[in-house]
Amino acid sequence: MRPTLACLTATALAVLAVPAAAGTASADISQPAVVSANPVNNTPHVLDGTVRAITTVGNWVVVGGNFEEVREAGSGKKTIKRHNLFAYDMRTGKISTAFVPKVNGTVHALQPGSSDWIYAAGTFTTVNGVKTGTVTALKVSTNKVHTGFKPNVNYRVNTMVVRGARLYIGGSFTKAGGKARTGLARVDRLTGVADNAFNFTVTEPRSGDLKVYRMAVDPADTRMVINGTFTRVNGQRRVQIAMITLGKGTAKLSTWSTERYSTPCNLAAFDTYMRGMDFSPDGKYFVVVTTGGPYGQSQLCDSAARWESSATGSGQKPTWVNWTGGDTLLSTSVTGAAVYVGGHQRWLNNPYGHDSAGPGAVSRPGIGALDPKTGKALAWNPTRTLGHGVETLVAHPKGLLVGSDTDQLGHEYHGRLGMFPAG
Repeated sequence: MRPTLACLTATALAVLAVPAAAGTASADISQPAVVSANPVNNTPHVLDGTVRAITTVGNWVVVGGNFEEVREAGSGKKTIKRHNLFAYDMRTGKISTAFVPKVNGTVHALQPGSSDWIYAAGTFTTVNGVKTGTVTALKVSTNKVHTGFKPNVNYRVNTMVVRGARLYIGGSFTKAGGKARTGLARVDRLTGVADNAFNFTVTEPRSGDLKVYRMAVDPADTRMVINGTFTRVNGQRRVQIAMITLGKGTAKLSTWSTERYSTPCNLAAFDTYMRGMDFSPDGKYFVVVTTGGPYGQSQLCDSAARWESSATGSGQKPTWVNWTGGDTLLSTSVTGAAVYVGGHQRWLNNPYGHDSAGPGAVSRPGIGALDPKTGKALAWNPTRTLGHGVETLVAHPKGLLVGSDTDQLGHEYHGRLGMFPAG
């Protein structure tokens, strides 16, 4: 059993503070080594539903998803009602009694703001009785909704990233920040007004409804990648994935493109088989994980793949691929020392598997770590109960936060939420 983080020094805690112009998405965090396989003991337990999003601001860890009950770690603790969103102190594991937002829908994405403000997005439309649309800002210490922040997003948001004064959102919406924006937008993170220098036409879903499912933005805010059901962006062929060039001027569609995600991967079952994405801390590469089925090496179904950020032009190919052999990967976090992947996979290093362990396969149930250079599984193997899988992995200076739908992590009981500490 791992000791709690209550004994952190004041100097160490200062590292946790989030500057006004920074976010704590995984790409912001560089770690010198692989985290411990022994989870900390003080993370609260989520007793039902699924944890779908985590962010940190100051000493607070904010947790979102679809759930009704939580409980602090330790025997004899009482069940606490929390509807889809709560916060706890990373040092002690104590659940905030001040932050009790009334959210009328699922929280799919969280990002940090200044001080102890956070951004939340999902399918909700009101928070604490205030009409917010599907994106809002909340103050953790007071439970207050930021009524001056008015993005007025009209439909579901799946993914969100803060970079400086910019808030990027992706989903199934058609309006954001007072402008027509289909599935992808950038708004001012203080006012919510849409940025005229960021306007893209995302069209022609391969299946189902049009949506942007996940996005990643490099730490320098110079590039972003998006994935989803689309097959065209600004009229150009971009099947399920596209890169956008950011910077100070007008954002533009990059010439970067690949056909490796244009293959079916069980089209009947998945409108998109794209899942998590994350940039490396230096922004030089990004990793994409997928679902899709056991179709071998001819497709990138059920795989993690590294792509180089500086590449341009069509026909791009991954630097490496790690196949699970037929099991879904949902999330990834890249820290420099490792590429963490989570899902309901049974194996990694399994290109020859077909819902089975092929030659060279290694057991990595539910969570694993890959070598950033080779893509091969590292020895780190804490294990977790599979369920649907790990919906969110968030790197932090003090470790790796994990949100899922099951309650065994690192051979210990951790209800849908846990943290592997930095070594």
